[in-house]
Amino acid sequence: MGQERKVSIKEMAVDERPREKILSKGVKYLSNSELLAILLRSGNKDMSAIDLANYIINMDKSEGIRNLCNITIEELRKVKGIGVAKACQILAALELGKRVAKASFGQRVKITSPDDIASVYMEELRYLKKEVFKIVLLNTKNEIISNIEISVGSLNSSIVHPREVFVEAIKRSANKIILMHNHPSGHVEPSREDKSITKRLIDGGKIIGIDIIDHIIIGDGIYFSFKAKGLI
Repeated sequence: MGQERKVSIKEMAVDERPREKILSKGVKYLSNSELLAILLRSGNKDMSAIDLANYIINMDKSEGIRNLCNITIEELRKVKGIGVAKACQILAALELGKRVAKASFGQRVKITSPDDIASVYMEELRYLKKEVFKIVLLNTKNEIISNIEISVGSLNSSIVHPREVFVEAIKRSANKIILMHNHPSGHVEPSREDKSITKRLIDGGKIIGIDIIDHIIIGDGIYFSFKAKGLI
């Protein structure tokens, strides 16, 4: 049997081509591969742009689209049909998406529920391969003052110390703190260490008059709120 011939984008029905689909239906109707194909513009002699995009997305089959969050220019350039220009376009688009997602909420977003925090930080944290522990500092109006990265790596009491947490809150005159970290596994059930650190920081906050009002664990598109579950 002969090798199956790949169908190029030009050979597709007009209303199924990625660009035309955006114009007729809107960008939300495109698959991940179709979105990436628009950036690529062309494939190689063996693959259409969509096939090539699908290949890149699934280079790490266990990660899928998550793989793009950490992909490097060196990895992209190893793919047949991806030169410096295309690799830079892909990385630039990914970085721009991250910045837009972060900037769209502004610096003074008001927090009224755990959903608000998850909405602001989900895209920043959900794909990270290491645990990152942050604190979100709030003023008296429950508006975000800033967020501070406290530690990177496996969460334990030796690297998340009350001193580092509260010194930043005091510097910025924060009234309340929300604790936040991600689980690279994508699952959000809190560990024994998560609960222990939370209690330790709550106790520390009571001494100096700064409230810990929640601890949010970010997973892959989902989150866990200590407050919503009655743990705070």
